[in-house]
Amino acid sequence: MASYALDLVLWLAGIRGHIPRFDDFRPVPAAPATGAGYLMRVLAIMAAVFAALSLAVWSTVWMAIRLL
Repeated sequence: MASYALDLVLWLAGIRGHIPRFDDFRPVPAAPATGAGYLMRVLAIMAAVFAALSLAVWSTVWMAIRLL
């Protein structure tokens, strides 16, 4: 399950497609990412980070309440 979540985050960030495989290092012309796709990627990453931080805070408070 964790590998699927990591794969999703890498895909949304646009990193997944840029990982070379089978020693395939062909030069690709760099084009800046513009438009709604870039904005959606940034928003998805921000939402994932916010969800992870919220879960960490929630679990810390839950554990503190349990230990009291």
